[in-house]
Amino acid sequence: MADGEKPAPQEELTSNMEDYLEVILNLQEERKVARVKDVAQRLKVKMPSVTGAMKGLAEKGLVNYERYSYLTLTEAGEKIAREIGERHKTFYSFLNNVLELDPQTAELDACRLEHATSRKTFERLKAFTEAFIARKQP
Repeated sequence: MADGEKPAPQEELTSNMEDYLEVILNLQEERKVARVKDVAQRLKVKMPSVTGAMKGLAEKGLVNYERYSYLTLTEAGEKIAREIGERHKTFYSFLNNVLELDPQTAELDACRLEHATSRKTFERLKAFTEAFIARKQP
């Protein structure tokens, strides 16, 4: 990061926080609403853990959270969640289609890589994967 350059909001988040944002977005797209209970089930954590995470994400301006209400992403939260989703899909595609890993391994490793890779590396891997897949198609 260059001197004076402010970190992106995503860089200030833990991988767990990113997972929460991604799950809320997925639930909203699948069911139109996200609830603490649904997030807990999806991530296999206890509801108090979700509640604590929602409070932290709300403080960062990424989630609208009120007790006993539905969870919604703010505009900033949705933007980050969509970026994480794109990273996940790209890593999964690379691992499954380029490296020909089985779907389960590709899924697990994509979850790890989406949080641990720089933007520069991600962009290059994305371009490579897209070119590789395009060349494979008849």
